[in-house]
Formats: sequence, C-alpha cells, structure tokens
Amino acid sequence: MKRLKNSSYTRRLFRAVFVILGKLPKKKNLVVFESFHAKQFSDNPRAIYEYMKEHYPRHNLLWSVDKSAVKLFEEFRLPYIQRFTLKWFWTFPRAQYWVNNVRLPRWMPKPKGTVYLQTWHGTPLKKLGLDIEEVHMPNTETGSYKKNFILESEKWDYLISPNPYSTEIFKRAFHYNGKVIESGYPRNDVLTNYSATLISNLKKELGIAEEKKIMLYAPTWRDNEFYQKGKYKFEFQFDLQNWKKEFGDEWVLLSRMHYLVAENFDFSAYEGMVYDVSSYPDIRDLYLASDLLITDYSSVFFDYAILNRPVIFFMYDLENYRDQLRGFYIDIENDAPGPIVQTEQELFQAIHVLKDSNIQLDAKFTEFKNRFSSLEDGHATQRVVKAFLK
Repeated sequence: MKRLKNSSYTRRLFRAVFVILGKLPKKKNLVVFESFHAKQFSDNPRAIYEYMKEHYPRHNLLWSVDKSAVKLFEEFRLPYIQRFTLKWFWTFPRAQYWVNNVRLPRWMPKPKGTVYLQTWHGTPLKKLGLDIEEVHMPNTETGSYKKNFILESEKWDYLISPNPYSTEIFKRAFHYNGKVIESGYPRNDVLTNYSATLISNLKKELGIAEEKKIMLYAPTWRDNEFYQKGKYKFEFQFDLQNWKKEFGDEWVLLSRMHYLVAENFDFSAYEGMVYDVSSYPDIRDLYLASDLLITDYSSVFFDYAILNRPVIFFMYDLENYRDQLRGFYIDIENDAPGPIVQTEQELFQAIHVLKDSNIQLDAKFTEFKNRFSSLEDGHATQRVVKAFLK
C-alpha cells in the first residue's frame, strides 16, 4: 500500500482529481492550514489560526492533517480533515485560502482563485533553495531540487518575511517575484506577549519543579548523516553524565531535535534531569520556559534572542558544515549573539559564564537584535492577516 501510495501513477491520479475538483466553485472564506507537512499544530500557521479564530469568526478555519498526526489534532480539539481522503480532495482544492510553512507535494497545483500564503519557518542562517551549490540530501539531485523550489514558489501569492535581511534572501533563494509581507513572524508574537504565570504553568505541564532552571538544547540536522530520505541521524557530542555532575542540581535539560531527525533517545538514566521534548507540539512554549538556549546552525536563535536570554552555539563541526554542507549567509563567527564553542569543556565553561549574566548588556547581542528583530513587536500576526485577506 505504501509503494502504491508513493508511485508515479498514484501521484498522476491525485493531480488529475485535484485539478478537476479545483475548478469547482470556491468555498468562500474557507482557510486551510498545514504546518510541517501536515504533521504539527505549530509555528506561523498556528499563530495565524489562533488569531483568526478570535478576530475573524465568519471565516471557516480548517487543518489539513497527516494520518500520523490525527491523534494530536483531536487532543487539541481542532477542526481538521485527513490528508488524501475523499473529503480532503473535495475540500482542499476548493478552499479560498491556503496557509502553509513548507513546500507542498510537487503534484499538487494551486487552483485558480486560491490565495496561497507561504509563511516559511525561520530566518535563514544556512543557505536555502537555489543558493545551495550542491545538495547532499539522500536521493536528491541538485538540479531537480532547485527546479522543485522554483515550481513551488510560483504557486505562492504571499510570502512572509521576518526582516529586510530575510526578504532579500528569500526572493533570490526561492526565485520568488510575488508579494512579500515583511512583518516579523506571527509565531513570535507570544515571545513579547507573555506573563510569569504562563511560564509557571508551562513548567507544571512539563513536570519541572518551579525552582529549577532550564537549558533548551535545539540542534539541527546534518544533510549528509541520514538513514534514508527525510530521516536523519544525530549523536550527542557532550556526555550527559558529565552534564549531570556539572549542572544537575540546579538545572534540567530539554532536548529538542529537528523534526527530520529520526533518533529515539533513551534518557531514562537521567529521569527528572533530561527530558526528550522533540514531540512537544510547539517549540514556542519551550522558548518561554527555558532560561538558556544551546543550538548550532538551527534558526531558532533568531527567535530566542527576542527573549533577551543567553544563547550558546555548540558548533563542534563548524568547518565541515560551513565549507562543505551548506555555507552561511552571515559571518556567524563574528555576528553570533553568543559564544561559539566546539568541545564539551568549552560548552560547560560557556554555560557557567552566561547562566547568571545579563545578556542585554552585550553590545553584540543588542546589535544582532536591532538587525534581525526590529519588527518583532507582538503584532506581526495582525499585519499578516490584514495583508493576505484584503
């Protein structure tokens, strides 16, 4: 069944049905949302959904959901249709609006009259789309990868950008000539509109004692370390037993892997100290609950800096990642809003230095925020919705 579903014949059939049903009259005011291949209730689509639910009651808001995520959406009591079912084919191509944060399947054309809002999902550090010189992902040829980006971006009516820096890159890397909503990211509104009570409640939800401080470890994936397409390997490069000895009395560690990382980590030996939060619905809550971020090349640090909390860059494979795999848009070694470390010893030393510091006194951190976060004022969602609904 899986081979049949993924066959070229099935994709051609899906496309034909999609095209035919897309010619039917639009379902006025129907907005269909997807986040990370219809598997999450998160990110910019979630922020837009929550805002529209409160402020646009006349619009019909619906989530397109992968079979694997149905339980999650039922737990949140969200209105949804399961992807690639008869009901989905009858509904999705007839929606007046699409809201998505990644690429859609190539076979899925945008019907005439549908407004497609592409929110994307991060401020770019590592090179994207057409800017990648050589793609190292499994079963992916560089030319077809870039061609697929061009075919996808031709569908977009609006593209959200968090800052002028991203606007310039997105236009070139996605070969996009449409309308850009340079607004800040909707998902980041909560990072300027939160309370101490919210943070306390998040700790209780995670099962973490109120007095504990929280480190969030959120690394990205490596293009050339994989099991198969879409499933990537990851190995910890610092010893958790050593971390426990150094910080376990005062801190807990939240481990948040990228959604493409396929590893299942066993943290049972560190119960109450190390938590696997890779499947937690939305990273925004983890930002708010944590006191310090450890990352590498993930774009999470652009968002986390809004909170004025310390960031440490554990880039143990910096030279290889920078020179061989992706390359960067900014001079990360000079512009990073926190120290870059490459060994466990350097990482632990940096944590000790920063854990009680006031990062807002750091001139480099302030310069970074002024460059990348000037639009993050808590009203990005409002600007986006007004722009794409007009």
